Amino acid sequence: MFKDSAELAENKLLILYILSNINMPISNSDITHIILENNLINYFALQQYLSELIESDFILDQKEDKRHSLSITSKGKKTLDLFINRIPDKKRKIIDEYIKHHINEIKNEVESVAEYLPYLNDKFLVNLKLKEEDKLLIELKITVDSNSEANNICKKWKNNSSELYQKITNMLKS
Repeated sequence: MFKDSAELAENKLLILYILSNINMPISNSDITHIILENNLINYFALQQYLSELIESDFILDQKEDKRHSLSITSKGKKTLDLFINRIPDKKRKIIDEYIKHHINEIKNEVESVAEYLPYLNDKFLVNLKLKEEDKLLIELKITVDSNSEANNICKKWKNNSSELYQKITNMLKS
């Protein structure tokens, strides 16, 4: 019994540790990817822990533009500060290394939004955004003729949003 409750506490603290170290809101799929890629917690337990941490106000679940983002609350930070020593050093090092090597990918995922919706007369409305530190840099809405065209634009935006933003702003400024 004790091992189970200790493991439960360790896993929840590990989730708080990840959110604290990334230090920006991330999606459920991002935190799931980090946890599963490093084989730290199984998927179903992770989803249960996230739900419990949200319900207990250790994690904030915000919804913006149909996207949910998770971030650690001040209550979560205080708890993590008090009990951080319950997370094994080995797991903390795994997370630290992962974040160090993948932070730009994580930031790009959070800061770049590309989505599309059916629009008038069998057309699609593509919505593209780029944010930096919660500031909106650019938002484009484009009407296209097909689902595949909308999907292609979204993929290109996701893969090259910073580059495309620079090109657009340079064209407009010159």
